[in-house]
Amino acid sequence: MHTALTIAGSDSGGGAGIQADLKAFTVLGVFGCSVITAITAQNTSGVLAAEELGVEMVRRQIDAVASDIRIDAVKTGMLASIGMIETVADGLRRHGLRPYVCDPVMIAKSGDPLIHDDAVAALREKLFPLADLITPNRHEAARLAGRKVETLDDARAAARAMQASGAKAVIVKGIAAGDRIVDVFFDGSGFTEYPAPALPAGRSHGSGCTFSAAITASLANGLDLPSAIARAKELIALAIEHAPAVGKGIRPVNALAWLDRRS
Repeated sequence: MHTALTIAGSDSGGGAGIQADLKAFTVLGVFGCSVITAITAQNTSGVLAAEELGVEMVRRQIDAVASDIRIDAVKTGMLASIGMIETVADGLRRHGLRPYVCDPVMIAKSGDPLIHDDAVAALREKLFPLADLITPNRHEAARLAGRKVETLDDARAAARAMQASGAKAVIVKGIAAGDRIVDVFFDGSGFTEYPAPALPAGRSHGSGCTFSAAITASLANGLDLPSAIARAKELIALAIEHAPAVGKGIRPVNALAWLDRRS
């Protein structure tokens, strides 16, 4: 069985973070391991509190997993501080954890911030050069690239800027284009667009985490990057379409819908 590692925060409501990642790994047939970087008191309506774990404990988690289990792919999610980013970057390098998908989690679906302002530059400088793929949404891309990201041309320019920071490839998610939502992929040599029909609002809690985790799981299973993205797009469309009415806020996506896709 192939394996994947998620290094991210915990969502007590189960819709995003570590919990979403492990669900995506499982439905794609990958054995999931986890390193928890932060604990959030969170539900479908928002983040009530968040507490970062100590960096030494995070380092020990990475070492414990990587020294015992062969990791076929890894992703990162919520890394709130400079110290956390540096610790994770060191762990990725020391253990040669690749391929690596960096989901630059900055803002929860509810709008709550999940990264300190002074850590954004560290994300670009320490993690992007290690990444095989960065998966920002348009709001994260705007902050990382230092420019507005509203149109497809904006997304292409932002992707170029982030790829120039050292990452092998970037996909900027969630650009509205007529009745479709388009993700823009750039690998340094050319652009690929991944369009999908716009889906009902209020059903996307955990969508970014699930999407990047699905890419990671597919890479662990041996797919190349374009094929991994295409599979993740299929999974996330089903997960949003079949988001359950759990909680009073934004519905969490349902990765389990992938298992029922042929029924």
